[in-house]
Amino acid sequence: MKDFIKQQEEQLKSIITECGYEVNEVSLVVSSRKDLGQYQYNGAMSLAKAYHKNPNEIANEIINKMQEYKDYTNLNVAGPGFINISFTDEIITNYFNALQENKKVDIDIPSKKIVIDYGGPNVAKTLHVGHLRSANIGEAIKRLAKYMNYDVISDVHLGDWGRPLGLVILELKNIHPEWVYFDESFKGEYPDTCPITNEYLEKLYPIASNKAKEDEEYLNEARIITTKLQQKEKGYYDLWKQIVKISTDEIKRLYDILNISFDLWEGESDADQYVPEVIEYLKSKGLVQESNGALIMDVSNLEDNSPMPPLLLVKSNGSVSYETTDLATIWERMKKFNPEEIWYVVDNRQALHFEQVFRAAYKSGIVPNNVKLEFFGFGTMNGKDGKPFKTRDGGVMTLNTLINLVKEETLKNLNESIKGEEREEISTIIGTGTLKYADLLPYRATDYIFDIEKFSDLNGKTGVYLLYSTLRMKSLLEKAKANNIKIDKISIINNDSDRSIYLKLLEETSVLYKSLNNKSLNEIAEYLYQLTNTYNSFYSSTRVITEENTDLRESWLVLTEIVYETNKTLLEILGIYLPNKI
Repeated sequence: MKDFIKQQEEQLKSIITECGYEVNEVSLVVSSRKDLGQYQYNGAMSLAKAYHKNPNEIANEIINKMQEYKDYTNLNVAGPGFINISFTDEIITNYFNALQENKKVDIDIPSKKIVIDYGGPNVAKTLHVGHLRSANIGEAIKRLAKYMNYDVISDVHLGDWGRPLGLVILELKNIHPEWVYFDESFKGEYPDTCPITNEYLEKLYPIASNKAKEDEEYLNEARIITTKLQQKEKGYYDLWKQIVKISTDEIKRLYDILNISFDLWEGESDADQYVPEVIEYLKSKGLVQESNGALIMDVSNLEDNSPMPPLLLVKSNGSVSYETTDLATIWERMKKFNPEEIWYVVDNRQALHFEQVFRAAYKSGIVPNNVKLEFFGFGTMNGKDGKPFKTRDGGVMTLNTLINLVKEETLKNLNESIKGEEREEISTIIGTGTLKYADLLPYRATDYIFDIEKFSDLNGKTGVYLLYSTLRMKSLLEKAKANNIKIDKISIINNDSDRSIYLKLLEETSVLYKSLNNKSLNEIAEYLYQLTNTYNSFYSSTRVITEENTDLRESWLVLTEIVYETNKTLLEILGIYLPNKI
């Protein structure tokens, strides 16, 4: 069914037309002055300019016509022509009763095929706190887009094909020179498994990286191995496949805990087969230049206010650049999926990289101008000192450690009667929900301070507060059903306390549209808190189950059910599980 506000905007547009004025769009905004009205229409000033009339006069004409309808109450004009509007309880209850039958408001936007690139963890490296935001924000954007009827394909886009893998393989070669992977004379079948663990791999990369910084010869050898790997030389390539599998299994484990999933588990390596095609295509367009043994592409344009560096396609040693891999990935996605848009949810610091890649894609014609390539950057999660979140000894905190820290903090709110495996399971759900909500609450592009104690507070603007409140609504509904109390329809809006909940519920659709438009979840996270807090204010002063007026009791229970279902839906969009108990 159509959104309530959309219905009222269409009706108001019709009324304005009846008054003799042409208007393309009518927009109702939530009033900041509740004493004057629930909503406000500010279009009289624009009409006054177009028709050379007094805006107050036009506003009063519109109000006079609106009074012929039974849907409005407390109509008035404020200031130079602001029309304040309140809706009758009857039209509000009729809408929500109809919504209970239809279950979902119509999405009034055309469907699109979207590829979303987020997550982007590096194989053989430890996932740290910096890896949370891309996966968490990207997952919620994916879920929101799907809810809004977009055809979405999500891709983790693993970092599995660059120098870090060359460094890890080199270090393994130095430690285990006897392995068949490094025996150039070996002609047999390589083993299906490799005698290493993910923990071992994660320790190797920092060691190899530090050696490369101090030893130029070591770095050059890693570069050679990287090139051989990218040429799929036997031994190196077979060992690489084992490393990728071991590392990806651990990445999936952590993402499963965080309720994050992908349609595609592809990486830079999957696009590698398209690199020769892309290079030849760019050469055929006359876009490739040689520079000191490397191949580059000019992506500058006349409107640039500062120098735009060329895009590096192939390094002087023959290895493929990160930029080329991303360009080849776009080539692959256009071939396989022909999307209308490709979204990248990546750290703000990658903005220049993606600007270069997008320019190359459009300039070359790999992507037609009617297809959108969009970069949605995000800020940094910082500790209380305002610096990137670290461990107590100053090291980079792993994502696994952060999850466990939040779990331990949220255990303080868990009922002591919950024991054993159930306690572990519920603390994980609450902990990850707390972590995810805190990460989605600030606007995507801003840095924010993550305070474990603050974000785990049962009474604050936190994930645990939302989960606890939502479960309390569920408990109230279950208690009513156990006592055979009817929960069917709304017949009474009792006072401003429950009326304010209905009005807050009417904002949901506009919040979803705004969030999708901004590709940020802070609107939904904030709205969830406001709705829940408004309901809790009502709940704390109301005895729902013991109310003697059966119509009023039923109305309150239906209202509770609507808020509960709304919370469940929005928590699901944010990728937050709802536990069975706290």
